[in-house]
Amino acid sequence: MTVTNEQTYDYNGYKLHVIDSKKFKTVDIVVKFKATLAKDTITYRALLPFVLQQGTRNYPTQHQFRQALDNLYGAHLSIDGGKKGNNHILSFRMEVANQAYLTTETNIFEEAIKFLHEVIYFPKATEQSFDTNVVTREKQTLKQKINAIVDNKMSYANMRLIDEMCEDESYRLHVHGYEEDLDTIDEKNLYRYYQQLLQEDKMDIYVLGDFSSMNVSEYIQSYFNADRQPKVNQIQEEKPTIQQAKEVIEKQPVQQAKLHLGYRSSIKFADPLYPALQVFNGVFGGFPSSKLFMNVREKNSLAYYAASRFESHKGLLFVFSGIDPKDFYKAKEIIVAQIDDMVNGEFSADDVEEAKKQITNQWKETIDNPNGLIEILYHQVLAETTQTPEDFLSQISTVTKADVLKVAQQLQLDTVYFLTADGGENDE
Repeated sequence: MTVTNEQTYDYNGYKLHVIDSKKFKTVDIVVKFKATLAKDTITYRALLPFVLQQGTRNYPTQHQFRQALDNLYGAHLSIDGGKKGNNHILSFRMEVANQAYLTTETNIFEEAIKFLHEVIYFPKATEQSFDTNVVTREKQTLKQKINAIVDNKMSYANMRLIDEMCEDESYRLHVHGYEEDLDTIDEKNLYRYYQQLLQEDKMDIYVLGDFSSMNVSEYIQSYFNADRQPKVNQIQEEKPTIQQAKEVIEKQPVQQAKLHLGYRSSIKFADPLYPALQVFNGVFGGFPSSKLFMNVREKNSLAYYAASRFESHKGLLFVFSGIDPKDFYKAKEIIVAQIDDMVNGEFSADDVEEAKKQITNQWKETIDNPNGLIEILYHQVLAETTQTPEDFLSQISTVTKADVLKVAQQLQLDTVYFLTADGGENDE
């Protein structure tokens, strides 16, 4: 496997990451802005991706904006927000064709940087204000997205589990923002906040592609040269004490109930046990061959689906299952029993090896995708580590059953959340 060739450079308040690779036929430019999750800014940040894709100073209409992308040989632009641990990240992604595969004399790479710079620094705005009509329209779009979460019961149950589990922590905040905040946001205060974000967020620029005959850093510096003063945000480590697992039952008119469980551990991305956490999840609930799927769904026919995932920068493990409303106690008992089995070492070395193989294949698939590779590299920034994708794969290969056992023994059940119909939990 090719070793990831990442070079980093520190410039005026941002870091540039150049990944030179002949593997891809495209060039990918990703600009990430990171701030600490905060209730008073989260809806502003959730709204911005919608507004910023509606036009720029030189391309103020949707038609002109899309035409500019088409003129870059069908370049693709996306802007979105997400949370990783207690960080809120806005990502600007642009994918363009590699110059080597084009016959044009135009420098497509430079034109792409120029366009992306305009999207970020010169949005459609006048006199310190976003366009009123755009903001009004996109507030409605975001409101619809927020309300749509309630209709997707799996997403809703996951959101509610985190609400309950992290009620006194920043991680509880909804990445799509809050409908009640939209009334206080207008074109002027949104623009002011955006200007503040551009100055104060920690900024990383990733450029991935074949740059054998190109000085990438010179191009980036020629456009991204504003003096920035990013804030140094020290994230408070929140370590709630679990006296007893919380159980929350919520009733709605649903046919398929959602049983979601949240566990805590102290294992995060930079932790030496993190590779073992990946393997633990693989054995426990990460794949169709895992204990959750085989025992809850296949053997006992108690779930329409049963799986687990973890949050790499918060030390949380989530279990998701869709069950018949009447099977609450039975399903919960069997799910908890799978964790107990892991704690007691009731899994084989073969289970560990199978999980390692699947994780390795999954990881390789991810880094064979430009955006996937950039996201993995950005984990290093968030965790303040220099571990490469190749380092991680090497560490996965050395994980033993004893390592997985250590992970299992660190897990604590924090919250059980059950979304069900009336009378749905009465199956004892």
